[in-house]
Amino acid sequence: MSENQHFNQVHINELTKSFNNTWKFRLSLLKILPMGFLSGMRIKKLDENSCHVQVPYKWLNKNPFKSIFWAVLGMAAEMSSGALVLLYTYKQKPSIAMLVSKCDANFVKKASDTTTFICNDGQLIKEAVIKSLSSKEGVEFKTSMTGYNSSNEEVAHFSFTWSIKQRSIK
Repeated sequence: MSENQHFNQVHINELTKSFNNTWKFRLSLLKILPMGFLSGMRIKKLDENSCHVQVPYKWLNKNPFKSIFWAVLGMAAEMSSGALVLLYTYKQKPSIAMLVSKCDANFVKKASDTTTFICNDGQLIKEAVIKSLSSKEGVEFKTSMTGYNSSNEEVAHFSFTWSIKQRSIK
């Protein structure tokens, strides 16, 4: 089966357009990820190769040390890879189950202003989905993303191990 047979470009374009539209994305967050909505998280860029997710430093997101709470950073970091996983699993027939099975984080600098996480693992994710669809077996893969402050200084580095598996046809 060729790569093009695995993915419907119309579905990829539909999800990309929806996630790149601030209002549509924010409404989606309100419905499916309310804490993401409350945090002010936004997708600044999503294409087939990368995703940039931004989270602001604000009263609701801060910790007692005057920086963004680590869990808020983790949520934005996860979204930067999760949006890419969704891009390639969206409306697949049969559907694909996805789950984070591991998370690692390194905090480099205090996150005291807007932080943008960038994940460039679109091709890796695409290949993992193709492998899962072709083999009908579960596949694990590790994604990496780095968070930068508004001065383009590295703030944190996260990695998430995703587990995906094609659901059985009922």
